[in-house]
Amino acid sequence: MNPRLPATLSDREFQRFSAFIYDHAGIKMPPVKKTMLEARLQKRLKANSIASFEEYSEYVFSQEGRATELIHLIDVVTTNKTDFFREPGHFDFMVKTALPNIIEGRGMPSRDPVRIWSAGCSTGEEPYTMAMVLSEFAVGRPDFRAEITASDICTQVLQTARTGIYPEERTDPIPLNLKKKYLLRSREKSKSLVRICPQLRSLVSFRRINFMDDDLGIAEKMDIIFCRNVVIYFDKPTQQTLMRKFHKQLKPGGYLFIGHSETLSGLDVDFTAVASTVYRK
Repeated sequence: MNPRLPATLSDREFQRFSAFIYDHAGIKMPPVKKTMLEARLQKRLKANSIASFEEYSEYVFSQEGRATELIHLIDVVTTNKTDFFREPGHFDFMVKTALPNIIEGRGMPSRDPVRIWSAGCSTGEEPYTMAMVLSEFAVGRPDFRAEITASDICTQVLQTARTGIYPEERTDPIPLNLKKKYLLRSREKSKSLVRICPQLRSLVSFRRINFMDDDLGIAEKMDIIFCRNVVIYFDKPTQQTLMRKFHKQLKPGGYLFIGHSETLSGLDVDFTAVASTVYRK
């Protein structure tokens, strides 16, 4: 087989891939993204020793390909950018307003955990930031418990997230006192790696969830959902559908946090704005 990669992705194959990516993952791939898609898919051609996009297309939509390759196709087209303490005002609001309101709404002291979903968690920085903040909030509150569900459609980033190992420079946004308390340095000094401590890792459960699935597979109702800088990749109808799923997944009085570049304006969904990019059911 000729290992030489093709120079271009045909318009026909681009349309076929973009239609599938939209139907399966809700991600719009307009014509301006053709070059980006071509570059990313070339990695999969190389991994499968396939010589052309046409041959890859036939493979990925075959019965065998659907079982083994589709998940890798979605992995290469998803965008995964995140940081520890990204948009830090959200974590302040969660601690100072959302959590006290949730606890007060329960009335008598409860041992039921506050359930939080980091939807679109990428490599795990967001849910581990949550775990730090919640652990600090729990100090002096013996009845307080929290459980974090963290999900992404991309299996590769979930694998990184589960290990909880990061290059030390990635942890720069974490306050020094929290670094000392919750990060473990690698014994091999030359590697400059740190790992999230077991206490925090035990608070987070990672799983693959596709927002386009009719059933998201989460049995528990959530108190808080973070879905930040994700829906900007979706069109309005897809955003509408997803926000209704989030509304259904939240308990009455629960909170939804979205990214600072996002808005629910123009969507027919029963949330009330309570702060910038923070909504309540």
